[in-house]
Amino acid sequence: MYFYLPLIAFLLLDQIVKYWIRTNMEPGQSIPVISGIFHITYIENPGAAFGILANQRILFLLLTAVIVGIMFYLYLRLQNKQSLAACSLGLVISGAVGNFIDRFTHGTVTDMFDIQIWPVFNIADICICAGIALLCYVLIFKGEEL
Repeated sequence: MYFYLPLIAFLLLDQIVKYWIRTNMEPGQSIPVISGIFHITYIENPGAAFGILANQRILFLLLTAVIVGIMFYLYLRLQNKQSLAACSLGLVISGAVGNFIDRFTHGTVTDMFDIQIWPVFNIADICICAGIALLCYVLIFKGEEL
């Protein structure tokens, strides 16, 4: 439950929001939510974080498959499947698969959350960052083992 619920829920939410953005906005269109601070801006990112390694689709697809495999393997090794560690792994996998689906089906990743001082990102990116942060917390401060 701690693993599959966040994995499935956030993956679905990510894909629904991306679909809505792609079907209701034009690339480059920006809708201010809090003007000058937070906008919904539709971009297609051909790279990784901050657009690095643009147009390396095959590399990202392969890398994502390896990372998801490792995360799933770590989950299978967990002694306590009802732990924060399980939740963190589910979040990372959810985000990785969400962006994988975009790269596989569209060749780019759909991004939409625009905090004006940061590159535009999506729900999958949030899941990856939150999952890694939670995993670090669990390993460092809670002493859980993978």
